[in-house]
Amino acid sequence: MSKNETTTNPKDVFSVCQENVDKLFTGIRQSVPQYHQSITNVQQEYLQAYENVIDSTITLQKEYVKKAGIAANIPEATLKVIHDTTEEFVKAASIQNQITLATIDATQQNIKTFNDNAKSFADLNRNILQSWISAFTTKN
Repeated sequence: MSKNETTTNPKDVFSVCQENVDKLFTGIRQSVPQYHQSITNVQQEYLQAYENVIDSTITLQKEYVKKAGIAANIPEATLKVIHDTTEEFVKAASIQNQITLATIDATQQNIKTFNDNAKSFADLNRNILQSWISAFTTKN
């Protein structure tokens, strides 16, 4: 049945059900952008806060070392290890992000396929029902 068929009788159980389902999904659709924006804002704020903590910690430690007269130079080999480790971490994070995005895309495609299949299944059932009804309907 299409939505138009169910709205012909406003007291019909199917019309009432369809109307309420439509209201529910309309409300959900309206809130999705708000959730998305809120989550994005929280992520941005968290990232900024974390970066600020690390920057402040480094600045504080740098000042302490300088005022205490502690040597802060590190050997070239240690510097190379730190840089190499950072590069590998950045690569791993990039790969993880690619995998996550690919997984999200695959999930979205699977949901779309499920939706298409559900529509086809409903059409098939509708055709079977129509066939049964026409087979058992008395002809004048």
